[in-house]
Amino acid sequence: MSDAGRGHLAMLAFSVLVAGSFSLGTMVANEIAPAAINWARFAIAALVIGVAALATTGMPRSAAQAPWRYFVLGGLFAIYFVLMFEGLKTAPAVSASAVFTLTPILSGIAGYVLLRQITTPWMALALAVGAAGALWVIFRADLAALARFEIGRGEFIYFWGCVAHAIYTPMVRKLNRGEPPVVFTFGMLLAGLCVLTVWGWQDIRATDWMALRPLIWIVLLYVAICASALTFVLLQYATLRLPSAKVMAYTYLTPSWVILWELVLGNGLPPALTVGGVGLTVIALLMLIREGPRAKA
Repeated sequence: MSDAGRGHLAMLAFSVLVAGSFSLGTMVANEIAPAAINWARFAIAALVIGVAALATTGMPRSAAQAPWRYFVLGGLFAIYFVLMFEGLKTAPAVSASAVFTLTPILSGIAGYVLLRQITTPWMALALAVGAAGALWVIFRADLAALARFEIGRGEFIYFWGCVAHAIYTPMVRKLNRGEPPVVFTFGMLLAGLCVLTVWGWQDIRATDWMALRPLIWIVLLYVAICASALTFVLLQYATLRLPSAKVMAYTYLTPSWVILWELVLGNGLPPALTVGGVGLTVIALLMLIREGPRAKA
């Protein structure tokens, strides 16, 4: 399999794991401060990735050069995750995941500004189709609400987190100096943990960790290991092999996976009209994959 093919496979796994964080996150978002749960998330993920790095590639001294790089990336992801959980307090899981599908367009813009990555006309069309599908879901197939641009508070908050996520993707490629993905991820997590400690210290200290119910710990372990440690490595692996917009194109699968997660968790299905918007996001992904072999990676 080619490097680009492995990048696509990594992002497929990424989309499945990320989807779970939306469905599980909505179940506990109102029970613990966003800064607190994400501080614990980064701490657990850093421990897991640190052990993995020591067991595989080791920690080369060269990776410690220019540590400011890790704080840029860790800060961006800290912003993303805190705003995600803040948004999930009021935004339904499927609707929030639809907001997440706007990141390919944002990432394409950031990729051009930071790396001069060019978006082809076909890719631009695919991104437009995906954005239309996302808006369809966000406004719950209500044209009147779309005309009035009535977007929920949770979706609006989460959108700004997605802006940070979109900037993160090309920044990985710009700031990486040849470090293995697992080592680079560990540096980012450690820096993000420092940022969250300063940013959310009051919430962290005020949280009664021993009194948290089991479900919160289950969600915390999932988002720390599956939706953080693993996805960070997958994202950085793919980012070094695919253009930024194409990497984030796999977010178009997220609403579809979230619908399945919601069904498995017993939360039912979204309105039938909403599913049409999800279908458009899948079409957008297929368009981008078709473009894949001819696009510059």
